[in-house]
Amino acid sequence: MGIERYSISMYFAHILMAAARRLTLDEEVLLKEAGISRKRLDNLHLRITPDQFSRLMQAVWRLSDDEFFGAGSQRCPKGCFAIMAKQVIHSHNLHSVYYKLSHFYNVMNDSLHLELKVVGDEAMFSMALSDPSLDPEYLLRGFLLLLWHRFPSWLIGQRITLKRVTFDHPEPVHSAEYRLMFPCPIHFDQPETCLVFDARILTAPLVQTAETLAYHLQRAPVDWFTRPAYYPVYTRRVLDHLENIGDLAKATIQSTASELHLTERTLRRKLLAEGSKFQKLKDGVRRDMAIHYLSQTSMSINQTSQQLGFSDPSAFTRAFRQWTGELPRTYRDAALNRK
Repeated sequence: MGIERYSISMYFAHILMAAARRLTLDEEVLLKEAGISRKRLDNLHLRITPDQFSRLMQAVWRLSDDEFFGAGSQRCPKGCFAIMAKQVIHSHNLHSVYYKLSHFYNVMNDSLHLELKVVGDEAMFSMALSDPSLDPEYLLRGFLLLLWHRFPSWLIGQRITLKRVTFDHPEPVHSAEYRLMFPCPIHFDQPETCLVFDARILTAPLVQTAETLAYHLQRAPVDWFTRPAYYPVYTRRVLDHLENIGDLAKATIQSTASELHLTERTLRRKLLAEGSKFQKLKDGVRRDMAIHYLSQTSMSINQTSQQLGFSDPSAFTRAFRQWTGELPRTYRDAALNRK
């Protein structure tokens, strides 16, 4: 499960190659560098590793010298993100990060307009393309919104919990993948493309430094497509255990502590010091596994409920609706219709 959870739908490689085709790049060179065969590329039901997708994106960036894949009204030369990142790393808090990030791209490139708004207790970071027709498969909008969430989260050392995400385009055929990218209610055909989160986190200070940023940029973009690396040590160890355990339903803090060669009391204390709780971590893994299982069609909703350790299907239904804003049946039917 751990490997599958962090795999990426071939659909994203397919639409990235479509962008490369519009840029008249050498497709064989791109596929060879990514380690993807032409035959596999055309099978949209397959999945690839984050490393493969990262290498494909790096190759497109290198050959096109455009970090926007040709989907912007103006080319964004390779290295622009790194320049922006080296500016925002000296910010005092998350609010400053979003302000500087917006200012950089708004001045540097006419392809998009970024804006941070605070309305009541909600912060909204919106993005508008000057020419959306250049992004026909919504690749640039999906990638950049993911980046505007995960990179700032890494900077402050904690995931920015999203209340909802909106997109200014119709629901794409691969919308199930968006639930893995943004584990929150997602709405399409909205007035703007936007991240919405609790405004209180804007005061969170940065924990990363120029030194850690240098390593982060060396690994980019692979870390943006996997579980963010900012989890503290014991939180990460618990997550690694839960994601790879054979029977998540039977996982308890006692059994997990034993696997990690700790006492239950010690593990609770370590997690508490990191601002984590075992049940919250387990529920997060449950959420991602539920989304994965319901994106496939081989496991029924009842089987999924049992696999994840819910007492009955109705409890699972309530939890899934809270996680995604949808009923499991609705989500499963949409997956079936895409097959």
